[in-house]
Amino acid sequence: MSGVILGLPGSWADDNREPSDHYTTKVGGLPDFPFQNVNPTLLDCSQCGNKLCLILQVYAPVSIERTGIDERLLLIFGCLTPECGNSKLGWRALRVQKPCNQEFSKVSQEISPLTTSTSATNTNWWEQLDEEIDEEMDLEELSRAFSGAATEVSHAKKIPSRSDSKIITKSLTWSPTRVVDLKTPVLPCFYIYTEEEPSSKDISLCSNYASLSIKENQSDAEDSIQEETWSEEVYEYDKALTADRTYLKFKKKLDAYPEQCFRYSYGGKPILGRAEDGEAGKCRACGGSRHFEMQLMPPLLYFLQEEADERQKQLLETWNWMTLLVYTCSENCSKSSEKSDDGDWMITEESVFVQFEKPLNGSAGVGFFSTT
Repeated sequence: MSGVILGLPGSWADDNREPSDHYTTKVGGLPDFPFQNVNPTLLDCSQCGNKLCLILQVYAPVSIERTGIDERLLLIFGCLTPECGNSKLGWRALRVQKPCNQEFSKVSQEISPLTTSTSATNTNWWEQLDEEIDEEMDLEELSRAFSGAATEVSHAKKIPSRSDSKIITKSLTWSPTRVVDLKTPVLPCFYIYTEEEPSSKDISLCSNYASLSIKENQSDAEDSIQEETWSEEVYEYDKALTADRTYLKFKKKLDAYPEQCFRYSYGGKPILGRAEDGEAGKCRACGGSRHFEMQLMPPLLYFLQEEADERQKQLLETWNWMTLLVYTCSENCSKSSEKSDDGDWMITEESVFVQFEKPLNGSAGVGFFSTT
């Protein structure tokens, strides 16, 4: 069984180009390939030919039937060239993997697709938005994979932890050798910790309390400043009420954790910003079907812009996507034309589906962080 793991912002890197290891989950910086001599063309933009920059690196091991755990890394890249920011060709996802030394390659149902259940007797349409995307989940296995897999494969590595979260951060015990190319574009780098997303029923309970508080504030407003603030909030949600239900589901999930940089759900369901279907295509290596694995969320762009220099801020403004959806081989295959020198590691390009931001009601400039 699988649910949703949220990637939340941790500490900023001391140096955006500082090396870590492939067990690290981070935003920006340089990719930490677990081997040398990576084919440089893999990091070239398909549209303009310029070098892609790392957006997100996620250590994502997958449990294999009757075996251990694949060492597995997902890398998502983007092009900073203005013309490529609005193009689907300016994005790339790579799956870097070291298979277990076993004959079995079938992905275990230990991490299985989510199922949806909707109550037909519920008449509250706002709560139905939750139920339509709520999943019966048991995250114990998936969380263990995130927080414990690095220890299993390295035998010595220890991942720091918090009492209420699973931390995936930079290694203090292994320092890879890496030649830094100063010409490679680098985004501001910060590390990620993860939390399990609670069920929508728990979120709805919190939302109900928040709604009561808002209504009380509205009725008890005593000065013009409070009234002005409330009118801005009402306007924002009034605009949302004119949007389709797909966007409302997306926004409600985003509002529940406004700092979420990515959502991970192996074989699960994405939350879409727009009612449009993307074609995941077939795995380039084995020809099998692809399934959803993770998606990048708008707060990631906000945090990057906060630390970017002036030139980078201008370039990042051309990235106007609502979400980037990453689809990977459903068989987690180990076939690839790109392999490390020792043959232990393989690289496969996976599918990225981009949902670009579309102004509400045809009004230009209305975005996720717009309040007026």
